[in-house]
Amino acid sequence: MNTVDKQPPGPVSVDKPPVTRASIADIWRVPLSIWRARKALDAGELEAARALVAPLLERFGTVTLVRKAAAEILYASGDPLSAASLFEQVAKKLTGDRAVAVGLVASYAALNRAGDARRSAALQPENVDVRLALAWAELAALGGDPRRGSILVMEIANDPELARSAERIAMHRALEAIVAARAGERDAMRAKLRAGDRAFLGYLGGIALREAGLIDDARATFALAMDASPESIGAALARRERANLSH
Repeated sequence: MNTVDKQPPGPVSVDKPPVTRASIADIWRVPLSIWRARKALDAGELEAARALVAPLLERFGTVTLVRKAAAEILYASGDPLSAASLFEQVAKKLTGDRAVAVGLVASYAALNRAGDARRSAALQPENVDVRLALAWAELAALGGDPRRGSILVMEIANDPELARSAERIAMHRALEAIVAARAGERDAMRAKLRAGDRAFLGYLGGIALREAGLIDDARATFALAMDASPESIGAALARRERANLSH
């Protein structure tokens, strides 16, 4: 099955949520709760973010704002399957939303569903974050097209939006390392990798090392990613890929 090898803290139902009539108090309470959940997410407090959004999803699961926030939090905390379902629902309402398009592509990349990632990328094909997520899917997901991914990575290097974010630059360098590893350029691959405490970048670094045939180094890098932020999507993906090395 194309799932991430990590069980979420609790079951999350995203199908046919109950319709609840909102009270006047809820009009203020729901946005405030979402703000608190997002603040917890930004602070890396993933369990707290999930705890805040879970009752909202249970009571107001038909509200687009709630679905979007829940999708972002579930993805970040290692549940891309639930996140993808919610993002799909939100995409029908917010057709031009950048964050939704990025979330969809990233969720499907994490689920090893390159075809769905490709389809979702068509929502915002020129957006740099969507293209980064799609390059990840093409290079690392099952059914991906490594050649297409390599071309995307080269094209993104010339996108002026890339330099506007340190996170984008770091992810792009990790993707460049995977491309170099696939080409057998170990020195170039190592030059692109930089030590860091980000679990997701550690996961991508492990992929690059694995593609270069450095299995022991890849296993150790996946372990570091798992330790960096155990409840995160990066740790979940690293855990899955490390387990696959043992098979």
